[in-house]
Amino acid sequence: SGQALMAAADTATVIAVSAARGGFGPMTTVQQSIAFQRPVTGTDVLIRAAVTKLGRRLAFADITLTAEGADEPAAHATTVYALAD
Repeated sequence: SGQALMAAADTATVIAVSAARGGFGPMTTVQQSIAFQRPVTGTDVLIRAAVTKLGRRLAFADITLTAEGADEPAAHATTVYALAD
């Protein structure tokens, strides 16, 4: 479902930003956008998250969700997170 893919992208961002910062810290989603490109049925979804900019107050990430064994993405998301100190 779209909601599950959106939640997976959101969770992947938390993990990617935490890794980029060297550990988990308080953060919150500011913006998230997702484009669904093809359905996923009967297989796992592989998620690749990349932090594209890590600032002092904001982090930006690019997330690709691909059905296991597929060449083309099932969805693509972008996120912006506010970082709390």
